[in-house]
Amino acid sequence: MDLRAARAADLDQVGRLDDSFTTGAVFEVDAGPDGFRLRETPVDPPLRKVFPPDDDPGGTVFVAADGPRVRGFVAVDVEDWRRRLVIHQVTVAPQHRGLGIGRTLLEHALAHGREHGALTAWLETSTVNVPAVRAYRRMGFALCGLDTTFYRGTPAEGETALFFALALDRPGQDAL
Repeated sequence: MDLRAARAADLDQVGRLDDSFTTGAVFEVDAGPDGFRLRETPVDPPLRKVFPPDDDPGGTVFVAADGPRVRGFVAVDVEDWRRRLVIHQVTVAPQHRGLGIGRTLLEHALAHGREHGALTAWLETSTVNVPAVRAYRRMGFALCGLDTTFYRGTPAEGETALFFALALDRPGQDAL
């Protein structure tokens, strides 16, 4: 698998990658006077999430490719003033999930952020994307906030946005 900055010829494939997923659980948000916590709750039948089409992932795009075929990508931006790497999207083709491609893409994105002076990596996902939350936590990302209104007026209305962060400048102390 070749890991590289996306070429113009890759972008059409990036836009066609299936980023849907199925999950047997969602996160419920328990809020209290001193904070919140996530509670994983089974769903039956399993939930299938299909995202609306997005032809432009934006930012800097890195792809994992097998020859000319794109198998996954990550789209990022470095916000200089905050010294933050923003991870906009990570997608791996369904038939290539579970092979470490997503982790490899994220590690490449984190290295890119460090090279460009980022001190923190930051991303957003939803309470229904339990597979992504599990993967981000395995990589050391920590929940740093949520927004119950983030998806208002969108196809994801009713879901809660979860924000995760990872320190890039503290070896051995990645989670914030």
